[in-house]
Amino acid sequence: MQTDHLTATFSALADPTRRAILARLAAGEATVTELAEPFSISLPAISRHLKVLEAAGLISRGRDAQWRPCRIETGQLEAVEGWVGRYRKLWQARFEKMDAYLAEIQKGNPDGPKQ
Repeated sequence: MQTDHLTATFSALADPTRRAILARLAAGEATVTELAEPFSISLPAISRHLKVLEAAGLISRGRDAQWRPCRIETGQLEAVEGWVGRYRKLWQARFEKMDAYLAEIQKGNPDGPKQ
């Protein structure tokens, strides 16, 4: 079964270790060994996390002699930002409505603003 990119991205981001790996890669390329340093898990476990991130399009791996440096890829994160952005507009409108209601309550009008 093939999943859409947004589902794969959210699935990859659901794990805190993978989010921490992405945060590290946001500072620049790193090898698997460098990425594994802050974690108390094995290199094979880190490699499995990297495979998930790579399959979701969140990272890529290069080749430099025997090293395979990892780097963050922002395209899928931009897609997530676009998806969330549509809902941000809805939330903002609701917050503005709530702010107006709270302002009316503070003025002593418990029925809220006049429509």
